[in-house]
Amino acid sequence: MGRIFNNIPETVKVGDKAPLFSLLSEEGETVNLCDLIGLSTIVLYFYPKDNTVICTKEACAFRDNFDEFRNIQDARVIGISSDSVESHKQFSSEYELPFTLLSDTEGRIRELYGVPKTLGLLPGRVTYVIDKTGVVSHIFSSQLNYQKHIEEALSALKSLKNEQS
Repeated sequence: MGRIFNNIPETVKVGDKAPLFSLLSEEGETVNLCDLIGLSTIVLYFYPKDNTVICTKEACAFRDNFDEFRNIQDARVIGISSDSVESHKQFSSEYELPFTLLSDTEGRIRELYGVPKTLGLLPGRVTYVIDKTGVVSHIFSSQLNYQKHIEEALSALKSLKNEQS
């Protein structure tokens, strides 16, 4: 079960402080977003469901580009869906995902961030880049173009790196 630590407007926008939350990982450990802010840039991506075609391709694309995420900004990649901890554990193991998956079974964190539903039914696919100060620096939403989520996140990380240079 997720816990929400602050109240944020309905839809998170670029320039907003990222809403803080606590969720269980695929390992059953509690992950608090507030503990990660300041340590690294965070690529937080919401996806509809483990083991579906596009979600699997997206997770594998994040996996295949994981070293680049780490090299650009020492970014931490985190995926969130409403799947159970056990489902995430199996999904992560089967596809050798080197990043954290969080279980938002009640959809509260998805709602907190204002992630839209497609056709009012399917959970949306949205990626947020959160800088080290906890501010959302980039948002990308596309239900079908999973590869663009990786490209957009990498581009946003490069821009952050250039701003810091």
